[in-house]
Amino acid sequence: MDEQALLGLNPNADARYRQRAMAYFEQLKESQGAWEVCAEALAKGIYNDDHVKFFCFQVLEHQIKFRHAGLSVVQQQMIRETLMKWLQGQLMNAQPEKPFIRNKAAQVFALTFVMEYPALWPKFFFDVLSLVGLNPNGVDVYLRTLMAIDAEVVDRDILHSPEETRRNMLIKDAMREQCIPSLVESWFQILQTYQRSHPEITCQCLEVVGAFVSWIDLNLIANDRFVNLLLSQMSVAELREEACDCLFEIVNKGMDPVDKTKLVESLCRVLQSAGFFNVEQEDDVDFLAKFSRLVNGMGQSLVLSWTKLAKAGSVKEAADTLQALEAKVPLLLQLLVHEDDDISANIVGFCYEYLHVLKQLPQLTDQQKTSIEAVMLAIMKKLTYDEEYNFENEGEDEAMFVEYRKQLKMLLDRLAQVSPDLLLEAILRVFTNTMQNWQTASFSEVEVSIRLLYMLGEALPASHGAHFSGETVKTSALQDMMRTLVSCGVSSYQHSSVSLEFFETVLRYDKFFLVEPQHIPNVLMAFLDQRGLRHNSPKVRSRVAYLFSRFVKTLHKHMNGFIEDILTRIQDLLELAPPENGFLALLTSDDQLFMKQALMRSLLAPLMDAFHPLLAKLLQETEEERQAALADCLSHAVGFASRTSKAFSNKQTVKHCGCTEVYRDCLQTFLPALSCPVQRGALRSSVRSFLHRMIICMEEEVLPFVPAASEHMLKDCEAKDLQEFIPLISQITAKFKRQVSPFLQQVFMPLVLAIFEVLARPAEDNDQAAALEKQMLRRSYFTFIQTITGSGMNEVMANQGAENIERVVFTIIQGAVDFPDPIAQKTCFIVLSKLVELWGGKDGMVGFPDFIYKHIVPACFLAPLKPTFDLSDAQTVLTLSECAVTLKMIHLKRGPEFIQFLQQEYLPSLQVAPEISQELCQVLQQPDVKVLKNYIKAFFQRAKL
Repeated sequence: MDEQALLGLNPNADARYRQRAMAYFEQLKESQGAWEVCAEALAKGIYNDDHVKFFCFQVLEHQIKFRHAGLSVVQQQMIRETLMKWLQGQLMNAQPEKPFIRNKAAQVFALTFVMEYPALWPKFFFDVLSLVGLNPNGVDVYLRTLMAIDAEVVDRDILHSPEETRRNMLIKDAMREQCIPSLVESWFQILQTYQRSHPEITCQCLEVVGAFVSWIDLNLIANDRFVNLLLSQMSVAELREEACDCLFEIVNKGMDPVDKTKLVESLCRVLQSAGFFNVEQEDDVDFLAKFSRLVNGMGQSLVLSWTKLAKAGSVKEAADTLQALEAKVPLLLQLLVHEDDDISANIVGFCYEYLHVLKQLPQLTDQQKTSIEAVMLAIMKKLTYDEEYNFENEGEDEAMFVEYRKQLKMLLDRLAQVSPDLLLEAILRVFTNTMQNWQTASFSEVEVSIRLLYMLGEALPASHGAHFSGETVKTSALQDMMRTLVSCGVSSYQHSSVSLEFFETVLRYDKFFLVEPQHIPNVLMAFLDQRGLRHNSPKVRSRVAYLFSRFVKTLHKHMNGFIEDILTRIQDLLELAPPENGFLALLTSDDQLFMKQALMRSLLAPLMDAFHPLLAKLLQETEEERQAALADCLSHAVGFASRTSKAFSNKQTVKHCGCTEVYRDCLQTFLPALSCPVQRGALRSSVRSFLHRMIICMEEEVLPFVPAASEHMLKDCEAKDLQEFIPLISQITAKFKRQVSPFLQQVFMPLVLAIFEVLARPAEDNDQAAALEKQMLRRSYFTFIQTITGSGMNEVMANQGAENIERVVFTIIQGAVDFPDPIAQKTCFIVLSKLVELWGGKDGMVGFPDFIYKHIVPACFLAPLKPTFDLSDAQTVLTLSECAVTLKMIHLKRGPEFIQFLQQEYLPSLQVAPEISQELCQVLQQPDVKVLKNYIKAFFQRAKL
């Protein structure tokens, strides 16, 4: 072997050596017999360096994976012997290899197995087992190999081709017939032998059993001797978690419902008698989390068995299964209410499905009602925040609790379906007790009692306003609770979580105020004072601003008498002014938007009045920090106006509300900011966003402003400016089509030339940010051309003059071939296909057919042949599909002339064999483009070997 090249395998080697090692790797992979030196090195244990051993396995792996069918019988035999000799060497070693080498070896064993079993190496497992016996190093590799085989043959998360699926079924059938009993026996021996001396090997073996149990005969595992061994390992500290997982996989095995119930029951009896059901006495939370998952699996299995039996009309068996299910409920409740949320979360699935079973029963027993109440109390307890919860700076733990709360809410919704009256009663009791004593209760008690009232609204079936209509028990209970909430003074509770929950619930039940409008003034005050918009927590202020705008919108008919008072009280919160002396306004700019949305007519005029003076001030300002503050302020002003437009979905609604003129005035006011030379990026960005909104809200009324805006935005452009401007033009093109054709013809070349100019600017070699900006601009440019060609406005490009058209189309060819960016390449092929459709026919553009043969056809072959065109990458495969569509379109437009060109001129110039040329041309002529797409992929894969 090239010893110099091997030096480059060391991670600390310098770049020159590393490059040489890479080249050597490619050479060994591609050469017919060079890999054999690696096989010999492994078989004889020539090298001690871990990186070299790993390298040798990689070379071997490549041969087996991609070249196995082409190897001679002797070479295939050599691979088998290499692996067995290497394995034999492991048995002699005092120290096992590093885990990364053992894993790679296991992958190579598994690959060889998949290629050669059962036809070429039927005794694979017997050979391995007879060699390793009970040697710990050998057993370790054997178990890793089994897991690697599981990944290749069984793992359902890996997508397999139909051919691989057929192969995997054949392998599993052969294994069941020939060797599974022997494998199971070997697992039993390993588990028994190593449970004390080598817990890590025992855990590996348990993982193997868990993986294989899903598709082998369950009786081989679910028998007294095996299950008793697993249960004994549940009591060994180092093994119990893996043993639990293994039992979970056994329980999850698909089988006949009666047999499944028997299996679960026998397991439960043994677990119970061994003391595992005494959850309170177990303090190992990691084990309990696994145990909870196991109980969840057993519970869900029983539910599935009951469902099948009930559906089949097997009355006695269904009753027995239901009894078995009920017997697990006390254990379910212990785990559900456990203080560790992971343990509780792992049992939610079983709890949810148990409640679903109860929902289907004709009537509930007293015991079942007691269980429902116990689940209810558990949910209420577990919904409560811990004292350690960090409300101001939520991290990963807090995010996990929020997710866990969502699961509990799901249970509460299911409870409401099973027994709405019980749920209403329980929540009414908790809520009333807490509200009577809110001053002395902890924040978590107060928050959760309001939270439960909020959750009721979604849990109890009713349309949003129907909670307070009709004379039902539910209506009066909800009305009583809302009356208590808004009048008991709890809105003054000094904790942000309580404040937020109060306002969320007020909005959740805003229809309550239509029934009892006398409470509106008190709630408005809460919104406007220190409890809401002036709260000391920015998080509360921000959310309240949004909720307030919604509240005003819902109850607008009741607001007339309060508008003046509201405006007076919030005036200082809505001032358009940059921060002075580092003092920030109470509401962030985003929060203010929600407020303004609710009070727009009163707000936009003063906003516009302030804009011109501030813009003039910015132009005169010389201090950079002050410039940034002023620009920020102007951007927020434009942002405010934009956000108010979110209340409208189209021109009709803007017109309907009498706002067209206001927005026209806004456009007039804001557009001069586009040519402001100071703080250009921020100002352009905000005005451009406003234009996007106006295109939606004002439709064609915005068109008179577009040419001037475009002219401003094309001056002194940077890559980012253009990249953000293109979507605006694309939006206008897609929306107005023919209406904007004259404008597009006018702006097309200035825009294209501005893009070319920015792309041509030199940049530092190692300036990653600049390179990325250029890549994104290039993508935007190609997307723009795609929008133009796809919008049915042929004339926009056709009227640019021959020289300009040629220049643009060459950039598309270049984008398709030269830049290793599959997203851009895909777009380029879509454009080329469209241009062929538009101009490539008999009555198309003069000279374009010639261009097709000179440039477009070669692009379709040169792009996929590039080394950077990675056919294992999903995006690249999509690009290849569009390439195939382009070829299909050329055939559609040029017919037999194109086939003749390929067969007689172009494909021979690429040294493509005549029979393959003929094959490709035949596929091209078939009507189904899918056939061509599949063939093209295979064609280029073959070409790249």
